[in-house]
Amino acid sequence: MQLSSSSTLAGGVLMPRYDRTKLKPGIVHIGFGAFHRAHQATYTDNALAASFGDWGIVGVSLRSIEPIRDLKMQDHLFSVIARDASGAAPRVVGSVIGGISAASDRDGLLDLLADPAIRIVSLTVTEKAYGFDPASGGLDRHHPAVAVDLVTPGSPVGVIGFLVEGLSRRKQAGVPPYTVLCCDNLPTNGRVVERLVLEMAEAHDPALASWIAAEGAFPCTMVDRIVPAATDETRQRAADLLGVEDKLALDTEPFMQWVIEDRFVSGRPEWDRAGALFVADVEPYEKMKLRMLNGPHSMIAYLGQLKALEYVKDVMAVPEYAERVRRHMSAAAMTLDPVPGIDLGQYREQLIERFSNPTIAHRTKQIAMDGSQKLPQRIFAAAVDDLAAGHDAAAFAEATALWIAYVMQTPQIEDPRAHELRQASGVVDPADPSANFFALPGLFPPRLIGDRDWRDRVNAALDHVLAGT
Repeated sequence: MQLSSSSTLAGGVLMPRYDRTKLKPGIVHIGFGAFHRAHQATYTDNALAASFGDWGIVGVSLRSIEPIRDLKMQDHLFSVIARDASGAAPRVVGSVIGGISAASDRDGLLDLLADPAIRIVSLTVTEKAYGFDPASGGLDRHHPAVAVDLVTPGSPVGVIGFLVEGLSRRKQAGVPPYTVLCCDNLPTNGRVVERLVLEMAEAHDPALASWIAAEGAFPCTMVDRIVPAATDETRQRAADLLGVEDKLALDTEPFMQWVIEDRFVSGRPEWDRAGALFVADVEPYEKMKLRMLNGPHSMIAYLGQLKALEYVKDVMAVPEYAERVRRHMSAAAMTLDPVPGIDLGQYREQLIERFSNPTIAHRTKQIAMDGSQKLPQRIFAAAVDDLAAGHDAAAFAEATALWIAYVMQTPQIEDPRAHELRQASGVVDPADPSANFFALPGLFPPRLIGDRDWRDRVNAALDHVLAGT
């Protein structure tokens, strides 16, 4: 028996607290993965319980068919289990009421994007999917999806292409644009996506770009919740707690946070009643998260991979490593301006506790993916600011060295620039072992490339790592 609206579930499971039969679609979410289900879908579930409205979510997978197939088989229901040392709190989320796989139903997705009922299109597709060129700040014309969508706009394959074509169809039909709500870990993520959308729209139709710029909205957001990839153990735990099978079950931590710039075209759910924070300026919060959470998370991942430690909790269980993580967070905090309502020292200790959660099996291999896309905003930008303040940025040199060592010592890495990184790992100069990496175009900021002292710190740290010390 699978999870469905008619399932009789075990006691202690929180169920949707509204009538799902009356729920109508208002949000399309592109990137129907684990994080969305445990974060935005859960926030929306709570918001609907507090203030019901036409804000049902249609989940979209750009590439995979299986998640959408499983979603439909389960009446669009799935479970999220919040776990820590005190126990488990399972819930069934009901805010998702539809699903589309763009790989098999492109036209269905485009029709949905053109539908006036859809007022928000939210995104969790990971940094690499946007086709963002960090060197120019605009579109990477060599990105496979971007290259296709610039040539055949009516048949998009990438996320920016779908956004632009959906907006184009709305303009032609006299329908207002939807709000584009990016929830990925990009600095000023709304501004980044807005630029990419406008640049692609301009390439197709300057009038379309002008309309989007004048009428559209691209709020910035900061999202936070640790959501490991599901395993057979996760699904078995859900079956034990729910009494039914759930192929989309997730484990996560109790903590979740969402900071949103309050700038929407046609309304929004009352996410603030679910605990989201609406602010005028998200940047202090997102910078805090990128540098104090995501940066150390990457450092933990590479340290774990180099030391054969499978999970984040395994790395944090080694006192020496946990202290290195704490030092990195403290150094990152020094690069930040004050964050309204946040004590950075308390935030650091909260992060240490979250990373050490013994019930969350977050694989270091999973976090280590796509380093070339993640480190510029998580590590390199912090190093630039630390150096500008007159500090030595040693903590960020150490994190950079761990990543380079990981690339050098891992035969197969998941990264959009894997081929370039593999070449950089080939013949290296023993006196300057990081030189090939600093030579990669558009990876390191010029400030770091030109700072011989800082590069020497990277090399010194790299020598220690490669020597196993």
